[in-house]
Amino acid sequence: MTFSDLPAINASLNGLSAVLLTAGYIFIRRKNQAAHQKCMTAAIVTSVIFLACYLTYHAHAGRTIFKNPQWFRPIYLILLLTHTVLAVTIIPLIIITFSRAVKRRFDLHKKIARWTWPLWMYVSVTGVIVYLLLYKIFPQR
Repeated sequence: MTFSDLPAINASLNGLSAVLLTAGYIFIRRKNQAAHQKCMTAAIVTSVIFLACYLTYHAHAGRTIFKNPQWFRPIYLILLLTHTVLAVTIIPLIIITFSRAVKRRFDLHKKIARWTWPLWMYVSVTGVIVYLLLYKIFPQR
């Protein structure tokens, strides 16, 4: 593994988070709290590993600028902006949601999880999309 592999690893971690979030959602809808708890805890761990890898990569590589195709740049920037703002916003929501579950305050947990889950899912999925746009669909060389 090399330093240049980190963007693909980050995208994979985001994708894995989305899979775990989906499984956790399905499990709680089926009233399987134990499986839900395991999936959501794994999603948190995956997201923490992602954040460490992301910060490591960008501390060394700097920022990546989307230049071409020029016609797609505004679309990309809107996607990146919403992804970034929600990625920062979701961190305290995840912490609050998780702490309420740990404290077994499921009434309060459920109230905030209704907001946390879709925002976290959006961040995870758009993280993969941003990677695909930058490195696979429109490689920025």
